[in-house]
Amino acid sequence: SGMTAPARGARPVATATAAGLPAESGAVGPTGGPVWLPGMFGDASTGVLDVESVWRRDQGTRCEEVRARGGGALCPCGGVGLQDPSSPAAAALAFVGRVEEPVIRELDKNWKSHAFDGFEVNWADPNETVSCAHSLSYPEAQERNLQVTGISWNATGAVLACSYGRLDDGDWNSEKSFLCTWNLNRRALNPHRPDLVVEIPSAVLCVAFHPQQPSLIAGGLFSGEVLIWDTSRQEDPLTWRTGMTDDTHTDPVYQVSWHRDPQQPRAFRVLSVSTDGKILVWQEEKDGLLRPASGFSFVQQQIPRSTKLKKHPRGDVVVGVTSVSFSHFEPSVFISGTEGGYLMKCSTAVDTAALLQKSSSIPLRAPAQFSFSSHGGPIYSVSCSPFHRNLFLSGGTDGHVHLHSMLQARPLLSLQLSKKYIFSVRWSPVRPLVFAAVSGEGEVQLFDFAKSSQKPSVSIKQTPNQAPVYCLEFNPRQTQLLAAGDAGGTVKIWQLSSDFTEEGPREMSHLDQLANEVTD
Repeated sequence: SGMTAPARGARPVATATAAGLPAESGAVGPTGGPVWLPGMFGDASTGVLDVESVWRRDQGTRCEEVRARGGGALCPCGGVGLQDPSSPAAAALAFVGRVEEPVIRELDKNWKSHAFDGFEVNWADPNETVSCAHSLSYPEAQERNLQVTGISWNATGAVLACSYGRLDDGDWNSEKSFLCTWNLNRRALNPHRPDLVVEIPSAVLCVAFHPQQPSLIAGGLFSGEVLIWDTSRQEDPLTWRTGMTDDTHTDPVYQVSWHRDPQQPRAFRVLSVSTDGKILVWQEEKDGLLRPASGFSFVQQQIPRSTKLKKHPRGDVVVGVTSVSFSHFEPSVFISGTEGGYLMKCSTAVDTAALLQKSSSIPLRAPAQFSFSSHGGPIYSVSCSPFHRNLFLSGGTDGHVHLHSMLQARPLLSLQLSKKYIFSVRWSPVRPLVFAAVSGEGEVQLFDFAKSSQKPSVSIKQTPNQAPVYCLEFNPRQTQLLAAGDAGGTVKIWQLSSDFTEEGPREMSHLDQLANEVTD
């Protein structure tokens, strides 16, 4: 039975040799003739084996039984044969047998261990990158060598207000200054052309947007006046002012803020802080004037004795107040920082009259309840934690930032961040363990207590010549934005990475541990 002639287009095919290797092309089959494969599958006949083609000319499937040369069907799950003891598979099996018992023993130990109780894995990829999103300035203010003295975000988080004045030298009271605003969501944003510019005859030292009405801004002047502007009135934005009366501050106003009226919870009142020792709460009148609704005064004789003052003079010697921060948990509780470098826990719900010889149209009360260890110089900034009722930060001219508990006189931590002044310190509104501070060395520093309690996670050089950075504010709405204003007249908007905006695992537990440290 010979082989038929190959079909047109057929070619020789190599056959397997006895050693299991392919024969060279053109090898002969068992009958002595070459083995051919047609160009297309088809039925072919050889002297050794008949193979039926299963080429499908029509759609459809059918099961085919696979047969060996002897004609028997191969089981798809054939039996396992004996393995050579020297094979890799056998060696691996022997190894597993040897280590099985000790591995199971260790796994059992780990299962019963409490070493990692409460641990949560943070799978997010940390990114500490901080980049500059905007650099805002008003050329005319810079030409006059004016500095950025205060900044504030409005209720929507889209508009930034900036006050220009002088904090180092010059005739502050008579020098013209400016209030500027930029809408960062505006497509045609020009970083050197504010959307609104208001000229003011005295230096503006601080500004604060209304917490709910996006167009209202309060400001404090070097002259002691307090003003309120409405940015929706482009032609004449000045809406209310205190004027110069017996009730007006007699020293510069270093801070203004908005607080709910206890008698009218839906209404907000402007609160002003001055180095004349008074904190005044103002109410708007129909005639465009602001009149005092209530007030407080700090007299050294009424400061709690726990403060380590060099002397406690008698009489009505006032204590200049430079900054306040209200508790986020008890609206009547606030922390005040002073020119003398000491800190006080205060309350608006007090009835004790301030011991002042000079009369006032409204009764002034003495709010100080408890005193903390002092800084080495005037305190420029305090900030109560939005996540813990007892924690607050303070910073001042000694270059230190103190972390305090309201329950202890001594600080929980004292961090020297600068050889010069610390002008502002703020807690993050979204990360319980993060705060930011700015210094007289031109730096913006971001701290993360989850990483270190001694050194900043990021330190940014805002000014090339180490000009001071005077103010900073986190954006409470667009939480990835942090604004900082400097002595060069520039406001930089820093874009924070997710590492500073997304709360980590067990962060509140860590904050509680910090607050529960005992120092006294």
